[in-house]
Amino acid sequence: MSSHQTHNHDAHSHPENQPKHDHSEHASHDHAAMNHEGHETKHTSHEAHQAHGDDHDGHEGHGTDHSGHEKIFRDRFWISFVLSIPVLLYSPSIQRWLGFSMPEFPGSQWITPIFATIVFIVGGIPFIKMAIPEVKTRKPGMMTLITLAISVAFIYSVAALIIAPDTGFFWELVLLIDVMLLGHWLEMRSIRQASGALNELAKLMPDSAELLLPDGSTKIVPTSELKPGDLVLVRPGASIPADGEIVEGQSDVNEAMITGESRPVKKGPGDKVIAGTINGQGSLRIKVTATGDDTALAGIMRLVKEAQASKSDTQVLADKAAGWLFYIAVVAAAFTAIFWTVGYGFNVEVISRVATVLVIACPHALGLAVPLVVAISTSKAATNGILVRDRLALENARDTNAIVFDKTGTLTKGEQGVVGIATANDWNENDALALAAAIEGDSEHIIAQAIRRAAEERTLTPPSISEFEAIKGRGVHAKYEGKDVWMGGPRLLELLNLTPSPELAEFARTAGSKAESVVWLVVDGEIAAAFALADVIRPESYEAINRLHELGIEVAMLTGDSKEVATAVAKELGIDTVFAEVLPEDKDKKVAELQAQGKMVMMVGDGVNDAPALTRADIGVAIGGGTDVAIEAADIILVESDPRGVVKIINLSRATHKKMVQNLWWAAGYNIFFIPLAAVSTFITPALGAVFMALSTIIVAINAQTLRRTSLD
Repeated sequence: MSSHQTHNHDAHSHPENQPKHDHSEHASHDHAAMNHEGHETKHTSHEAHQAHGDDHDGHEGHGTDHSGHEKIFRDRFWISFVLSIPVLLYSPSIQRWLGFSMPEFPGSQWITPIFATIVFIVGGIPFIKMAIPEVKTRKPGMMTLITLAISVAFIYSVAALIIAPDTGFFWELVLLIDVMLLGHWLEMRSIRQASGALNELAKLMPDSAELLLPDGSTKIVPTSELKPGDLVLVRPGASIPADGEIVEGQSDVNEAMITGESRPVKKGPGDKVIAGTINGQGSLRIKVTATGDDTALAGIMRLVKEAQASKSDTQVLADKAAGWLFYIAVVAAAFTAIFWTVGYGFNVEVISRVATVLVIACPHALGLAVPLVVAISTSKAATNGILVRDRLALENARDTNAIVFDKTGTLTKGEQGVVGIATANDWNENDALALAAAIEGDSEHIIAQAIRRAAEERTLTPPSISEFEAIKGRGVHAKYEGKDVWMGGPRLLELLNLTPSPELAEFARTAGSKAESVVWLVVDGEIAAAFALADVIRPESYEAINRLHELGIEVAMLTGDSKEVATAVAKELGIDTVFAEVLPEDKDKKVAELQAQGKMVMMVGDGVNDAPALTRADIGVAIGGGTDVAIEAADIILVESDPRGVVKIINLSRATHKKMVQNLWWAAGYNIFFIPLAAVSTFITPALGAVFMALSTIIVAINAQTLRRTSLD
């Protein structure tokens, strides 16, 4: 049988019909090479910009530990809220308006100022502390405005105790602080929930693993103790503890939490598995290839965290707007003080108006508008198999009007497959394919593999054959039920002096025009069937190209294959532009050609030899990583080898930008409308202004949450 396993299939393909394989496109995935100098240069400016932007952020000045800050603001809110009750009950203004009175006793007049002072310390001091960095860096923002508002209210109310008793507004001060605390608590809660994908990813990793020992027994060990080369047993329904390769067993593995693929994926010996995915009904023995920080899951978590921390252009604009708003508020407050003092003299109403303007000007909604959308979009991307390495790339993807796909491994599977079968009149396709698969037996030749895969996909059982032999330069021969059977290319027909029937000859000509290879099945001196083979187009590619055309995007294909092969694939898929016979080092020049035409170009490739083109493109997308995804170098990474993910990127980018713009208009519109109103009207009190500000923040948060329900398909 050894001759069978090593037989030569040279004759299986005629030179004129054999596709020219771009071996560079099948290069082994040397991911270390992905740290391409050009690509690193591309990200330097963004990283520098990000580093500069991170030293001040009106929203993220709270810190990055959202769960910790959520607890702080929650606890301080409830404490302040309880302490505010006696302030309200003993406030003369509240009693007068609502027509009630509280019991008086010696010192009862001090209840309001004392409890209000405690509320100021408990609930107000945190805002003052967070304003200090803004003042030090001379970049005033939300915290500075809040501090200014509550400080003006507190200082005036304390002074009023001496100058004009019963004219202060301690009750408004405590309500203002309560609303501010509530708003920040809800904000931190929203951010934590939006960032929950990161925590959910962390939960995927099991705490322990079942290690297989040399004597065949098993031992439960912590996952952290696993190392590459270890053999682990993963029972049905259990989580896979580390990245690895299956050495024994078959099962359907649920990878939805990593790749977004809703259907379980069939896995068998030789297939790679990802830590954190869920085993199905089969028992698997897996050789560990990566653990801890080296796993795909850890890499995904790093990318999600980095993307959530990075700033988009819209966020930078929002940060600047928050800074500008401080100066606008100060000018508006000064105008208000002058306007009311000139008209009515300096009194408590002047202080009330100034405090109201400052409260309403707090860019709370503005500070939340973009970061919350960023957090939600990043987590939504991760759960759809899209990993964002560069936020700017995702934001700019909405403007893409030309997408260049690498052919092999991206639009196609990068492997030979049976794309057509023609049979003689007395044969049906399944019988011919089953017999062909039997003759190909255990051969590792790419054509033999393609024949066997085709038979497996149709669940055909190959019949028994005997007396197998390889015919050098021609094909293979065997016995089947006493009959002589041959498989081979055009040279086999020359050897046997056979001429195909008109129908089979036409089938071969059509296949040749598409640069497909044709192999023949001959039984007892008669041609029984012809098989056309080619690099199989992914079924998902058809839908991806159609959807991109619906979005108004031009689609180009880039390949090192021959023009005949490239043209055939492009025609099949409806691709607009074809770049064929392109060397890997010249791929970026083709991208540059499209850019020279004024197009925003996205390049989609396997992330290995396509690195120069990925770098040159405005947005680089690496497709299909599996366990390799963590170290692919691109702006955006698609975990699965599914080109439809590109459509999801475009749709997510457009939906994210839409939500950002909606939130910014709402947040800015609130300030534009209410600041002038508060400056000239007595209708809005500081407390009512704080309520309006809180409502604006809540609306912005709710609008951002609707992004979760947006379909990316």
